[in-house]
Amino acid sequence: MGIINHNEATFTGSAADKARQIISDCGGIIRTTEAIKAGIHPRIIYQLRDSGELEQLSRGIYRLTVLDEISNPDLVIVATRIPSAVICLISALAYHEITTQIPHKISIALPRNFDTPRLDYPPVVAHRFSGESFREGIEVHQIDSVSVRIYSTEKTIADCFKFRNKIGMDVVLEALKLYKTRMRFDVKKLLYYAKICRVDKVMFPYLEASL
Repeated sequence: MGIINHNEATFTGSAADKARQIISDCGGIIRTTEAIKAGIHPRIIYQLRDSGELEQLSRGIYRLTVLDEISNPDLVIVATRIPSAVICLISALAYHEITTQIPHKISIALPRNFDTPRLDYPPVVAHRFSGESFREGIEVHQIDSVSVRIYSTEKTIADCFKFRNKIGMDVVLEALKLYKTRMRFDVKKLLYYAKICRVDKVMFPYLEASL
């Protein structure tokens, strides 16, 4: 019995060291499915969690506790759990710092044929985009070593005009005003995305007034 326990302890210690290295190589954050594919047994994940070396960010997502505090945990979790999603609308406005709104849910864009994801945390609201309106304007930002897909400022403003009845025209106009104040006012890009979103006729008078 003692020999078996000793061997298990040796195996577990070696496996834990391997797991720490794998997770570290992944930027310190890993999904359970990715960990298993990399050769980490679920028992080792739970062992590291129970010992305080891993923290559970959301269901199936773990992070090394030795890392600095996450700057934007909600976006990191969404990008890790739903890699096909693109941060959009008010959540994108908040990331680009062109709104005073505080999003209570993470707004994500998904292709029309994509199943609605289920997350226990953070709360998300999914919007269906199709064709160019989904593909165009995606930027990839590194947040705490995680690649997060977010629409550019110009694409986000065009999207907000398209969803103006849902988010409120006051939010849209504030975003346009802050965009002009804080960034280079790129009319060409704004009109490019406005045409893709089919809101160029709606946007043009506001852009003209802002020149």
